[in-house]
Amino acid sequence: MIRIIECPDPTQAPKLLGRKEESQQQIDSVVAGILADVKARGDDAVKEYTQRFDGAALTALELPPSEMEAARARIDKKFLAVLERAAENIRTYHSPQLRSGYMLTPRPGVVMGQRVLPLERVGVYVPGGTARYPSTALMNIIPAKLARVDEVLLVSPPGPDGKIPDDILAAAAISGADRVFLMGGAQAVAALSYGTASIPRVDKIVGPGNIYVATAKRMVYGLVDIDMIAGPSEVLVIAEGDCDPAHIAADLLSQAEHDTLAASILVTTDRELAGKVSQEIETQLATLPRAEIARKSIDDNGAIFIVASIDRALDVSNAIAPEHLELCVDQPFDLLPRVRHAGSVFLGRHTTEALGDYFAGPNHTLPTNGTARFSSPLGVSDFVKASSFLSYDRQAMEAVADDVALFAEHEGLSAHARAAKSRKGS
Repeated sequence: MIRIIECPDPTQAPKLLGRKEESQQQIDSVVAGILADVKARGDDAVKEYTQRFDGAALTALELPPSEMEAARARIDKKFLAVLERAAENIRTYHSPQLRSGYMLTPRPGVVMGQRVLPLERVGVYVPGGTARYPSTALMNIIPAKLARVDEVLLVSPPGPDGKIPDDILAAAAISGADRVFLMGGAQAVAALSYGTASIPRVDKIVGPGNIYVATAKRMVYGLVDIDMIAGPSEVLVIAEGDCDPAHIAADLLSQAEHDTLAASILVTTDRELAGKVSQEIETQLATLPRAEIARKSIDDNGAIFIVASIDRALDVSNAIAPEHLELCVDQPFDLLPRVRHAGSVFLGRHTTEALGDYFAGPNHTLPTNGTARFSSPLGVSDFVKASSFLSYDRQAMEAVADDVALFAEHEGLSAHARAAKSRKGS
C-alpha cells in the first residue's frame, strides 16, 4: 500500500521518498563488458547478445526500409489515424523551436556570428520487452527530422520471432525514420557508438531504455552525444481536497505500471483525500493488467505527502524536481509561476499526464531523478549544434592587436601575444 507521510519540511521530501535503486556497480561491470565486446567483434557480438537476451537468431541486423511502409499498411486503421494526428500535434509543438544563426558587424572590418547546423546522423532507441512504445518513435524522430538531421536510425530489440512490432515500425514511417536496426540493450548503444560492418556510427543517441541502456549511454558519452541519463519514470500530483480520488489514483498508476522503479507521488493538504486516493489505488490495482509491476512500484517508491498549504506543496515539488507535475487545482495557471523545477507541467484537473505521453505535442522524453533542476525536455535543439565564425580585416586587427597581446601576456602565453603583434604593420 502507498505510504502516507507527514511532511512539515519540504526540503526533506526527496529523502523521505527514499526511492530504491538497483546496484549500479554490478550493472556497470556487465555493461562495460558488452561495450568492449561489441567494439572488438562488431556485428557478431550484437547478434550473439540479441539471441541471448531477446531470443532472436538474426541473419541480418538491418530491416529493409520497405518494412516500415508495409507495417503502416498492416496496422489497425483507427490506430494509424491516431498516430498520424499525434505526429501532427508533435510537429506543431516542436516547429517553433527551430532556430537560425546570426551575423553581426559591430565595427568596420569586423564580422562575427553563429551558424546552426543539424547533426549528420542520430540513433533513436525505442524500448521493447514488457511494453511497446510507438510514442517514443514519434517523440524522438520528429524533432530530429524538423532539425534536418541527415540520417535518423531507429533501433529496437526484436522479439523471439526476429521482428519489431508493427506499431513501432508504422510510427517510424510516419515520423520519417531513414533506417531500422533489430537490436536493443547495451549492445545497441555500443553498435551505434563505435559502428560495425553493417551499422554506421552516429553522432548522438536518444531515447529511453532500461538501466542497462541508460548505463551504456552514460559510458559512451563523449564518444557520442546523448540526450540525457534517464532514470525510471515519475509523476507528482498536487491536488486540492475536492479532486476526484479515482482520477488521481489512475494518474499515479499510469506511472507505476511503467517500471517497478517508477515513482508516483501525491502532495495534498487534505488527509481525507489522501486516504481516499490510497484506497482507490488498491481498488484499481485489482483489475490492472500490469498489476504486478505497478504494485511493486507503488509499495516501494510511491508516497502521499501531507503538507500544510498549497504553497508548501509547491515547495515539495520543487525539492523533488519531478519529471511530470500535475496541478490538480481550480486555478492552475496561478500556480505555474511558482513551479521552478519540473520536466513537464500538466495544468488542471482534466489534463492527465497520459495526454502528454502520447498525443498532445510536448515531448515525453523528460529529465528524471531530479535532473529537471538543470536540464530540459527533448526538442529540436537537441539535434543541432552551433559553430561560430569571425573575421577581422587588417585595420580592425591592428586596432586591437595590443589589447590581445596584453591579455595573452597576463596569462603567460607569449606565443599568443606574438601572433597578435605580428599583424601590426604587416
